Amino acid sequence: MKVLALAAACALAAPAHAQFNLRDLNVNRLVDTVKNVGKATREINQEEEVAIGRDVAAHLVGAAPLMPNARVQRYVNNVGRWLASQTERPDLPWQFGVLEAPQVNAFAVPGGTVFITRGLLEKMGSEAELAGVLGHEIAHVLRKHHLKAIQKGALASLSGDAAGAALTNVNSDARKKLVGFGTEMYSRGLDKGDELEADRLGVVIAARAGYDAYGLPSVLQTLQGMNAADSALALMFKTHPAPGERLDALGKRMQPTLDAYADQAQLQSRFIAETKASR
Repeated sequence: MKVLALAAACALAAPAHAQFNLRDLNVNRLVDTVKNVGKATREINQEEEVAIGRDVAAHLVGAAPLMPNARVQRYVNNVGRWLASQTERPDLPWQFGVLEAPQVNAFAVPGGTVFITRGLLEKMGSEAELAGVLGHEIAHVLRKHHLKAIQKGALASLSGDAAGAALTNVNSDARKKLVGFGTEMYSRGLDKGDELEADRLGVVIAARAGYDAYGLPSVLQTLQGMNAADSALALMFKTHPAPGERLDALGKRMQPTLDAYADQAQLQSRFIAETKASR
């Protein structure tokens, strides 16, 4: 409606000889364009968010199956759901899984599904470190970072009408293109600002849940100490800022919080019992 109002105002302000060109203006097409853009840019409700995330998760799990260890999967789910219960979106259908992949990585999809790889889990030494990584991924879901990126990509690559259909119609061809774009996005990564925001919020979530706030920084230090040429790190380093940069950013913005909650639980023994001993 704002676009229509602006068009009308410009028409009234134009010279008399220019107003004759109004008969060439297809007002119906203009109205349809405004409606279609509105479909693609409107707020996505929770049901749609969960459905989009489920589609994307299915494609990602197809590329790397879940680790066939029920005890580890149950443990990671318990930790993740406890963390999620401390957030402003506890009612999402949260699910956490460990992928059978040697690469070092973790990612979330819209609607509350979070994955970490076996390779990353093996680099951890405590439940506080696991909580820090899961907290980072939970933060992406809370802030809808991936959902907004998918929606932005849909608007850029599809027509307004097709983008609207992709976001709402599960069985449409446009939806398949949307899911394909969403899956591809995980090989490119989010904006650096989104990753650094997820680091900050992830520390808060872990601390709120009772864990040592240095869990995530500890994992970042481990990654920083690894060989950057290691193929297991390729995708992590491609899709995230360098560990050193992330540590510096956390220090500048979160040092008081990190120090205030540094004496909370690390739960090393439980982590080892639930993950390493069961392999």
